[in-house]
Amino acid sequence: MNKSQIIALFDQDQRRDVEYPDTRREVTPTVVRHIAKSGTGEGIIIHSQLTEANVEETIREQVAYFESIGQDFEWKAYDYDRPSDLKQRLASCGFEVEEAEAIMVLDLEDAPGILWQPVGQNVQRIVDPERISDALTVEEQVWDEDFSWLGHYLTTALRDYPEQMSLYVAYMHEQPVSAGWIYFPARSQFASLWGGSTLSPFRKQGLYTALLAIRAQEASSRQVRYLTVDASPMSRPILEKYGFEMIAYAFPCKWKVTTCP
Repeated sequence: MNKSQIIALFDQDQRRDVEYPDTRREVTPTVVRHIAKSGTGEGIIIHSQLTEANVEETIREQVAYFESIGQDFEWKAYDYDRPSDLKQRLASCGFEVEEAEAIMVLDLEDAPGILWQPVGQNVQRIVDPERISDALTVEEQVWDEDFSWLGHYLTTALRDYPEQMSLYVAYMHEQPVSAGWIYFPARSQFASLWGGSTLSPFRKQGLYTALLAIRAQEASSRQVRYLTVDASPMSRPILEKYGFEMIAYAFPCKWKVTTCP
């Protein structure tokens, strides 16, 4: 399958049709948006179908909608979206454009052999929501941020959609030191990888590879064909080493209701 075919499949599975735990999916004539059900979450516009004639009006409509419900949201603009200057238009309307993410895809049929080796590190799948704090401890120490919203999201996912989310934590000396999770959207050929964070003193010890391998092996066992990651500049070369290929850049464009005029 060539790059254009992968993009078309990704667009259908991961943007038009995807559903997320603890959100309400809404489809309008111009966008697909997800509304957070919890007070700690934010909304997202994951797909748009715009023209020069309707782009400005649609942006105003979506801002007005999220303002009306008092919810921050992200408009995720991809470099192949139309019109081609969508990111710039969002920025001119007051959105904060964050660092570009490389959308990486791995065809598991072409995955390197190292991902199929038995995982030797102490990596555990977390099924009890009470143990989610182990993953949050890692994320908060790595990124120095408050991840209470993530705790709510993962708790909801593991409790209400256990067949769609798998959370893994790696331990050394009984301490949680690395964490990552994988999301399996219903009826999709893709599974998405998230997290993949390791405490600084424990890096370069194979934990990233172990977390990647155990999630790839689960995806393969569930007949999923592709893995996808929204990768930072730091993660991209690591993922390329394992066979992931970039299909696009995506730009998270953030709207905060508290900054509205």
